[in-house]
Amino acid sequence: MQYIATNKAPSAIGPYSQAIKVGNFIFTSGQIALTPNGGFVEKGIREQTAQVLENLTQVLKEAGAGLENVVKTTLFLADMNDFAVVNEVYGTFFATHKPARSTVAVKTLPKNALIEIEAIAVT
Repeated sequence: MQYIATNKAPSAIGPYSQAIKVGNFIFTSGQIALTPNGGFVEKGIREQTAQVLENLTQVLKEAGAGLENVVKTTLFLADMNDFAVVNEVYGTFFATHKPARSTVAVKTLPKNALIEIEAIAVT
């Protein structure tokens, strides 16, 4: 088991890792719209989704993978009315590669984020 950490994505804000690599599998922790220096993107769902996916990209890169290695994502949305905008931004990051995905509506997220995404990838 290998702990994955990069300063190109926000540090874990609790007792967890940015990701764990076990064999060929990478399990990321959920990412919210924090910048690598810990600032929070308070703009709308479009900007938050882009930051979250950029964070995931950097964590996966540190683990020796990329978005093309993702086999499953789970999206947590504070408001399902944001679903269409999230799909639009998500589609720019996953243009041709389309991993399996679940989307779950939640009451609240850390820092009152609008979206959180976690991923499972394989190398």
